[in-house]
Amino acid sequence: MRVLLTGHKGYLGTVMAPVLKAAGHEVHGLDSGLFAPCLLGPAPLDPPGHTVDLRDVQLSHVEGFDAVIHLAALSNDPLGALAPDLTYDINHRASTRLARLARDAGVRRFLYASTCSVYGASGGDGLVGEDAPLRPVTPYAESKVRVEDDLHDLADDDFTPVYLRNATAFGYSPRLRADIVLNNLVGHAFLSGEVLVLSDGTPWRPLVHAADIARAFAAALTAPRDAVHDKAFNIGTERNNVTVAEIANEVVEAVPGSTLRITGEAGADPRSYRVDFSRFRAAIPGFDCEWSVKAGAVELIEAYQKHGLTKEAFERRFTRLAWLNDRSAAGAVDGTLRHV
Repeated sequence: MRVLLTGHKGYLGTVMAPVLKAAGHEVHGLDSGLFAPCLLGPAPLDPPGHTVDLRDVQLSHVEGFDAVIHLAALSNDPLGALAPDLTYDINHRASTRLARLARDAGVRRFLYASTCSVYGASGGDGLVGEDAPLRPVTPYAESKVRVEDDLHDLADDDFTPVYLRNATAFGYSPRLRADIVLNNLVGHAFLSGEVLVLSDGTPWRPLVHAADIARAFAAALTAPRDAVHDKAFNIGTERNNVTVAEIANEVVEAVPGSTLRITGEAGADPRSYRVDFSRFRAAIPGFDCEWSVKAGAVELIEAYQKHGLTKEAFERRFTRLAWLNDRSAAGAVDGTLRHV
């Protein structure tokens, strides 16, 4: 298939592009380039593509493709809370516009990167399935819910949207993110010798490796239409439904000499949920996630050691909010996060 991958120079896109190419697809990218310099290790060989802000996409950018995989977004809760209007403008309105343009251009399949955080304040200890009430507690998660609703309205016989609600990602990517839980805890342990947890450690988190997300999208891309048309799927594995304290203990095991400190200073976190991932396995026979939290922690510490992660890079280059603040202070982006 000829596939347009938005966000191909981001954390997940940099991992997904080679997976799609290895599966035999012709991959083209579309990315604003905001996070392209956020490299740990050698620069990857990116697919050809357009450097364009999602808000500026035109029909010509999506013409001639069999499918669109839409990853591009302002991609974390702190940034969304700081700039909720921008989050809705980019994550919601621009994403819906992209889908409408894709449908008008004859694109037949549209895979949307949603999130398990749409279940936000689900409460209870039961597993949350795709039909559970959506209770987003952040502008980021709310924007994902809105796009899912809009895509449902666009679905027809010739346009198949699929909503892949990824668990919290982890794992090494050449374009690293350090502001997601496992990556952050391993980085802090590597740099300081301490695994630092600011919450009380009790919230549940479903985790999934970036490579498993890429494999899931590749599987959904070619799945029979009836199996995936206008459906939501949680992406991850029940084995990686873990508490923050359990994640922290895996990091202690992976980073020799590190110690654990749980402060609780951040207070109670309403985002606590355990997720049922069986629907996707039923739709895609033979699919299952391969990466455990323990294996991911080991992979990360090895990458941090190999590529020489520094404290400055960890805190600034690989933390989305800090990186954008620095780019803004340097005059490289304006108040709407467009390149100057």
